[in-house]
Amino acid sequence: MSNGDIFLGEVIGTSILILFGAGVCAAVTLNHSKARGAGWVVIAFGWGFGVLAGAYTAAPLSGGHLNPAVTVGIAVDTGEWDKVWLYVLGQLTGAVLGAVLAYLVYFAQFRANSERDGSVPTLGIFSTIPEIRNPAANLVTEIIATVGLVLPVLAFGDTEGLGESGTTVLIVSLLVVGIGLSLGGPTGYAINPARDLGPRLVHSVLPIPHKGTSDWGYAWIPVAGPLAGGALGGLIHHAAF
Repeated sequence: MSNGDIFLGEVIGTSILILFGAGVCAAVTLNHSKARGAGWVVIAFGWGFGVLAGAYTAAPLSGGHLNPAVTVGIAVDTGEWDKVWLYVLGQLTGAVLGAVLAYLVYFAQFRANSERDGSVPTLGIFSTIPEIRNPAANLVTEIIATVGLVLPVLAFGDTEGLGESGTTVLIVSLLVVGIGLSLGGPTGYAINPARDLGPRLVHSVLPIPHKGTSDWGYAWIPVAGPLAGGALGGLIHHAAF
């Protein structure tokens, strides 16, 4: 894979992931959305389908990591670090682009987020917010949830039948849905530093009425936790498989 293919693939794939993911959060959260109040199960499947669409699209170009934690886990497992920076740069760029696209899709709903209509906080559309703010507990949650992503992803790569059938990405997408349903309650399951940081940056600069804080005091946890979890998942896979 050339450097250009890797960067372009990760930009395109991650932007699709965030478009679907932030899009479903906007659909469920914002007033005047037909999916208003649809709930957590809808959000979990929306993110899962975002992984499905983004990873299958990016796979021919970059392999479809879409997540710095996955990239770090692979590097820890294989010892190959030379392309990590390129993957992460593409992922962050794509995450920013996807967040902007989701904002444009729901532009009218964001503009209608007024006090008269009962304004709703918007950060949760773009980034994660803990249900109980406890930095140590939140960090542990993100580490464990990301190990629950990266270790199976690496193990799936060892299963010949999945690779031959072309269904690996489908299984990973269902894994992401399962993580959301089972482990997403405490922190909103970032499990992906680019998925949280890129859209948080976008939220901080977009002219969204009544948008509230971008909560930069919490922002290090959905970056550090998934990176640590990705590295731990890579170490476990390297030692055990």
